[in-house]
Amino acid sequence: MKALIIGATGATGKDLVNILLQAPDYTEVVIFVRRPGGMDHPKLVEILTDFDKLEDVSEHIKGDVWFSCLGTTLKAAGSRDKQWHIDYEIPLKFAEIAKRNGVPGVVLLSAYGASTTSRIFYSKMKGKLEDAITGLNFKQYIIFRPGMLLRKDTDRSGERIMAGVLKFLNSLGLIRKFRPLPTSILAEKLAKAPKILTDGKHVIELDKIFRF
Repeated sequence: MKALIIGATGATGKDLVNILLQAPDYTEVVIFVRRPGGMDHPKLVEILTDFDKLEDVSEHIKGDVWFSCLGTTLKAAGSRDKQWHIDYEIPLKFAEIAKRNGVPGVVLLSAYGASTTSRIFYSKMKGKLEDAITGLNFKQYIIFRPGMLLRKDTDRSGERIMAGVLKFLNSLGLIRKFRPLPTSILAEKLAKAPKILTDGKHVIELDKIFRF
């Protein structure tokens, strides 16, 4: 299988790239990045990309499955408009090109609570992206909706504090549905999903990811 990835430089994306490169079922891994990452592997292809000009790299958006791990925080983006552009407009444009080029499978990293009816901006944005890609009618469409992610060596103090609180509550047997999920484990689930799920749309909710 030939895999395409956007968001390959994020925490989950990095883990996913490493897993796909080691997996014999994946023969080529094409990542779309703003700048060279310095990784050298016979199965890896880096496409330097201006994500505001995706048509310029459209000839490379061809393969068996596309993984979308692209996303940012409001703080990092600086505004809702910029976050909308990164989390919604760029993945949707990539999806449209992938569909046009005959890519059959999509694995979308979304978020817990994603819904077009949510009153929370982030959740509503993710829900709108899910629905927009649904409308493109890919042969295989897999959505993951994780909650709190554990990123290796994270520098986000709020993330570390929240993870600690959740771990403590989990140790008491409370809200285990919301236990933190290491990005390495999530990446493993993302990688195997296209190989074991049938054609059609599949939504893997937070409480099912650990058992998937």
